[in-house]
Formats: sequence, C-alpha cells, structure tokens
Amino acid sequence: MIESLLVANRGEIARRIIRTAKRLGIRAIAVHSEADADLPFVAEADEAVLIGPPNPALSYRNTEAILAAAKKTGAQAIHPGYGFLSENADFARTVEASGLIWVGPGADAITAMGDKINARNLMAAAGVPVAPGTTDPAADLGAAVTAAAEIGYPVMVKAAAGGGGMGMGVAADEAALRTEYDKVRAFAERMFGDGSVLIERYFPRVRHVEVQILGLADGRVVALGERECSVQRRNQKLVEESPSPAVSPELRSRLLAAAVRAGEAVDYRNAGTVECLLEPETNEFFFLEMNTRLQVEHPVTEYVYGVDLVEEQLRVASGLAPTFDPDALTPRGHAIEMRINAEDPKRFLPGPGVIRTWVEPTGEGVRVDSGYTDGNTVTPFYDSLLAKLIVSGATRDEALDRAKAAVAAFQIEGPKNNVPFFAELLTNDEFLSGAYDTGIVSRMR
Repeated sequence: MIESLLVANRGEIARRIIRTAKRLGIRAIAVHSEADADLPFVAEADEAVLIGPPNPALSYRNTEAILAAAKKTGAQAIHPGYGFLSENADFARTVEASGLIWVGPGADAITAMGDKINARNLMAAAGVPVAPGTTDPAADLGAAVTAAAEIGYPVMVKAAAGGGGMGMGVAADEAALRTEYDKVRAFAERMFGDGSVLIERYFPRVRHVEVQILGLADGRVVALGERECSVQRRNQKLVEESPSPAVSPELRSRLLAAAVRAGEAVDYRNAGTVECLLEPETNEFFFLEMNTRLQVEHPVTEYVYGVDLVEEQLRVASGLAPTFDPDALTPRGHAIEMRINAEDPKRFLPGPGVIRTWVEPTGEGVRVDSGYTDGNTVTPFYDSLLAKLIVSGATRDEALDRAKAAVAAFQIEGPKNNVPFFAELLTNDEFLSGAYDTGIVSRMR
C-alpha cells in the first residue's frame, strides 16, 4: 500500500481523502493556497505546504509548485481529487515521469475521453449507445447548420473539450443555433483553450443517470451501480441519489454492461464515471461523457455498495486487489446527496462571506462531508461547494424522511446558502414521486 499521499486539491474533497488515508495509516500531505490556510483540511493533514496565492492558476493548478511540494515532503503518490488538475493528462504523465504514483486513470484514458467527439466515436465503436450527433467538430457555422438540419432540432451545442456542465447551449432553430454556436465556441476557447464544437440531439425531457465504474489492478472493469443526477441548475448537479428511481432491473443490467464496455474500450484503471442521458418514456439511454476521476457524488455509491471508493482508488494505484468480491457486488438500501453551496436558494448566484454559525446535522444514516466550519471565510476564488449532506436508509422513503430532518437541522449563518432550496425540494411532489427529469428546478422556479 502507498505509504505517503499528497492531496492536490482543497476543501471537502481534500478533507475526505485525508480521512481515508489516515485511517489506512498513510501519511497525508495537504497543499493549500494563502486563502485556504485556515480551512479544516489543512489542519487535519499530517503535513501541509503553502503553494501559492488564491488564484488557482498560481496554486491548485500550478504543477511545478505541487510537484515541488511532493518532493519536499517525500510524498510517494498524488491524489488529484476532482476539478483542478484531476483530468489533466499532461499532469498525470508528469507525475509518473517524476517517479510518483498517480492515483487515477492512465493519461491515455484521460486523453481519449477528454475530447467529447473522440469519446463519442470510441463509445459507438465499442457498442455503447450514443445520441445522434456529429462525428467530427463542426468546423464553422455552416457545418453546424448542416449538421443540425440532419440531426433535427432542437440540438445541443457543446464544447468538445468541456465538462462539468460548462460550455453548452440549446438551439431550437437555426437562428438560435447561429447565436449559440458563436457563444459556445468563444467560451470554449477562453475556458479550455480549444474552440472545437459538436452538435447532437437535445432531449427536452430527459434524465441524467450515471454509472460508477472501477478499473481494477488486474485489468477488470466493474460497475458499482447507477446514480440519478437530474436535479440540476445551469446543467450542474445539486442532488444525486442511488439507485435511480427510474431504472428497472432490466434497464440497470443494460446500463451497467454498457458502462463496463466503455471502461474496457480505453483500458480503464481506477475510479471513473460513465454519464448517460435516459429518455424515460422509451428507456433508451445514450452516452454523454466519461469523467476520468472521482465524482463529487461518490458517497451515495459508497453507502449503497458498502465500499470506501477512495480506499479502492488507493488499492488500485498500489496494485492491490479490491476489498470487495467483484463477482458478488450487491447494492443495499438507498442514499441521497445534496450539495450545500454558498449561493442564494432562488437564483443560485454565489454568496461568499464569513461563516458565523455552522451546525451540522447528525443521526442514523446521516453523513456530512464538509470543507468549512465556524469562523472560516468562503472566498470568491473557488467553487461554491461548502459541504455534501448525504443520507441513507433501507428504502427511498426512509432516506427522504432522514433528508428532511437533516436539512432542517443544518444551520449555516453568514454566507448565502442553498439549504432552503433543499427544504423546498423535499416537499415537491414531482421529486418525492421519483418521476422527475432535468427540468425540475426550472419548473420550481
């Protein structure tokens, strides 16, 4: 097993990785910016290194500073968490070239799945269903107009190098396409350094369902069930649950088999997620993208399958067998995760500030993965995620009851936060029925 681990991230995910590392007797090393010096993950690490100012480009995305910290502390491995450098193939290669262990998939898999058009084509060749769309980038507006006419409106205009719900637009007709194409292309060039755009069919009423995969050290790829991720704002997730209320045993079998084929197609190792769109009326699903990292919502899978996914990541990176029997994976119960963000609960606009009160809920089936506590300052430099509230139960109804009680008990004063939104959602008939789709938040607003 790895003996020392540098966590190249911040906030709740750094704290969560550090917790598992220390439980396993692994020396946990944190890196942090000047803005994060007082956050819990820094204090809880065995060692912490300041790597730069608040600007992520000069700290958490600064590969030279992170590698220098690894060398200074004698770290044996680097875990990138999610975001920042987690899906940067060049960083993964540099880490391994430096003689360190990369706790994540191989750089070739990251590269293969990082471009949405290349990923679509690979998946189609592997027999994974993909939505109708372009097989090459739409080189210019004329090519986009032609492709959309063949696919049929409405269409989704997407940055080929995008991710996390960023770089996407919907066009209901050619006039809208002309506007969205230029907008997405400019955004993609600015954010990702790659203006490539793809066009694919847009489904107005659709569910977002994903499958957790794990590429084992022996070369096998296994699927640990699906997660429902349809409660979203601006194409970014707010709530995840497992299992999905929309997935039957027959559909689950097809969905998980497709996800395993997706992983096998790129010789996948370590944790990853195959994201799909599910059309609820027909039970057709289509490959959306693969996230070549640990997902924010991994705790719901941990509850349902009784595994620690960070521990499994570390075991794969160490060349060890998993803690579970890959041939006897059995889901139990139901879990729901709510992303507690520093944003107002109506328009979801960021609201940084000093935390004056922070009281986390407790009780059976309640878990809080937090990045902050009393007295901490939520700065505008990073993602607005404060914590993840995860609840579990023997049934969905029991999990929902525990969610209502936990949301009511969660007290945050200071920065704006979306806890009141979850209180509203948990009384929404559409959500409670389980028959919701990605438009639920817009219908609530």
